[in-house]
Amino acid sequence: MDFSKNLVLENSRVRLRPLETADFEALKVVAFDPDIWEFTLSRADDAVSLAAYLAQAVHDRQAGRRYAFAIVDRATGQLAGSTSYYNIFPDDQRLSIGYTWVGRDFQRTGLNRAAKHLLLCHAFDDLRYERVELETDSRNLKSQQAMQRMGATKEGTLRRHRLTQGNVRRDTVIFSIIRPEWDALRQSVFKEYDARG
Repeated sequence: MDFSKNLVLENSRVRLRPLETADFEALKVVAFDPDIWEFTLSRADDAVSLAAYLAQAVHDRQAGRRYAFAIVDRATGQLAGSTSYYNIFPDDQRLSIGYTWVGRDFQRTGLNRAAKHLLLCHAFDDLRYERVELETDSRNLKSQQAMQRMGATKEGTLRRHRLTQGNVRRDTVIFSIIRPEWDALRQSVFKEYDARG
């Protein structure tokens, strides 16, 4: 994956473009809601933490660790949140999708699923990767249900896996989608976003 390239992905519902520190003003409208950060590793629900979140995302991209995207709702042109590629291992042909959050008004609208469609298409079709992983806090049942609805396979729980907010060690639930499953999923779960579907 080329971290220096300004990657823009788009379907009928959503546009993903590189996240920038200049997105602060547009994102604070949706980010300053404590509820959306309940199960995330860090928070960005005030000016200081959102600025730090954006700066870290830009730094991680420059360091080749994470490629963060702004999620743009095509219907309104509004920034709705962010999502990322991370844990990128070209030699193993695998990566993770995560660091995903969307504002309350955009939840359960299909926007997140449309964004996942774009990220999965790029991972499997353009990068030719074999495996995409998704992870979530074991307490985040809503996220786990969403991953199952999009056809990801629950593989298990990594106990005391990551340090999260408040210096708490969380258990992480791992899901995955692998290349042999992708064509069937794009024609069923993601067919509304896929021209081939």
